[in-house]
Amino acid sequence: MDGMKVEELFGYLKQHGEELRQELLEGRYTPKPVRRKEIPKPDGGKRLLGIPTAIDRVIQQSIAQVLTPIYEKKFVDNSYGFRPLRDAKQAIRKSKEYLNEGHTWIVDIDLERYFDTVNHDKLMRIISKDVKDGRVISLIRKYLKSGVMVNGVVIETEEGTPQGGPLSPLLSNIMLHELDVELTKRGHKFCRYADDS
Repeated sequence: MDGMKVEELFGYLKQHGEELRQELLEGRYTPKPVRRKEIPKPDGGKRLLGIPTAIDRVIQQSIAQVLTPIYEKKFVDNSYGFRPLRDAKQAIRKSKEYLNEGHTWIVDIDLERYFDTVNHDKLMRIISKDVKDGRVISLIRKYLKSGVMVNGVVIETEEGTPQGGPLSPLLSNIMLHELDVELTKRGHKFCRYADDS
């Protein structure tokens, strides 16, 4: 989006890192819109990715690295997608365990266009329960609202978490944790991988 290649990032950070740090600490940093990239889905549809700038990827990764340990303690064992030391194969093995225990009803839940429809206000309310640093809250909201560049035109984003950045999978798990808690409370045997259960 800004023309900077990943190879140029280290030099940029050496030269402008302190300035960037100050902008972040003072809440003045404004993320760039993500670049829209469409990739085909097996069912014939298209997955809409949002590719952040190299700088924004570094900042998002930093946020994710700090927040992940906070939320990992909260997430239920039945959540397998985009988590450390967890993968789809483990979810399949757990599903097979449920079948071997004699459970015979299977319900497949796929939240259609989930990443594109996340409610920003609800997500921010959930995050605000655990994250008390207003600068971090503000920065996450700025990322959610930063917009998408489509064919050279920036389009505002009022909902959704663009797939393609390091922060999006964590934000999605934070939001879907409420579903996990509800399913667990009801005594359901389930496995969730991202927006599929």
